[in-house]
Amino acid sequence: MSASLDIRLKRANKVYHEGEVLAGVVVIVSKETVQHQGISLTMEGLVNLQLSSKSVGVFEAFYNSVKVRPIQLITSNIEVVKPGKVPGGKTEIPFEFPLHTKGNKVLYETYHGVFVNIQYTLRCDMKRSLLAKDLSKTCEFMVHCLPQKAKLQPTPVDFNITPETLQNIRERSLLPKFLIRGHLDATNCVITQPLTGELVVQSSDVAIKSIELQLVRVETCGCAEGYARDATEIQNIQIAEGDVCHSLPIPIYMVFPRLFTCPTLETTNFKVEFEVNVVIVLHDDHLITENFPLKLCRV
Repeated sequence: MSASLDIRLKRANKVYHEGEVLAGVVVIVSKETVQHQGISLTMEGLVNLQLSSKSVGVFEAFYNSVKVRPIQLITSNIEVVKPGKVPGGKTEIPFEFPLHTKGNKVLYETYHGVFVNIQYTLRCDMKRSLLAKDLSKTCEFMVHCLPQKAKLQPTPVDFNITPETLQNIRERSLLPKFLIRGHLDATNCVITQPLTGELVVQSSDVAIKSIELQLVRVETCGCAEGYARDATEIQNIQIAEGDVCHSLPIPIYMVFPRLFTCPTLETTNFKVEFEVNVVIVLHDDHLITENFPLKLCRV
């Protein structure tokens, strides 16, 4: 006798905001009557923090405290059905959860990172007798933070990349001569809109192999002992291939991926920030990189 359990949310996109009601149905499908010891639903929002392997030894106390206890943003449990029987066929049981936090806690936006993970889940459990296996089903839903009320002022940035502007260079005299100009339309970015701009190779003594845009997440975890800051790549987009024509404007266009980006976030225990690198790869595989910190927000 096999029975299946499923959770279906009313919203197809599964996106909710703080203060709204999470509604849906628990679906039970079985060929015959199912005896059970109660069906319950648990909603949970957690922040899981991890330290990179290079930081573990430095912040041992923080590592131990974080490993044991994720930060709980919201939790709620309801009994959907008391112990009894579910008839054969398809049974749908409606449910509702208000998304309200206790005290001064805030529902941070859903974010899947490397060292910081903010996740909201809904789990349905059907307890059964000793001989039958308990049934469980988990589904993730997304939380978006409320749009900010203040009007966003665009902050355009012009840049010039020459051998003189580069940092972390040992032998500057050995570098080939080049001049690359461009601009980003804004570094205060709306997360639902693309990052745009333009880049022009004015001159270059050596052939260019590729021009790329690299989106980077900078995750900081910490406590009183100190902070561990780690930068990892989210995505890399090639905007030009080969030795491009000089003085030809090349458009910069990058869409911020869902789940892997969120509005820039700063709390007492962790920070999530974003940067974009304009990377020029020369024919001998030398990399020229210009870094721009970004501030993402939702409007």
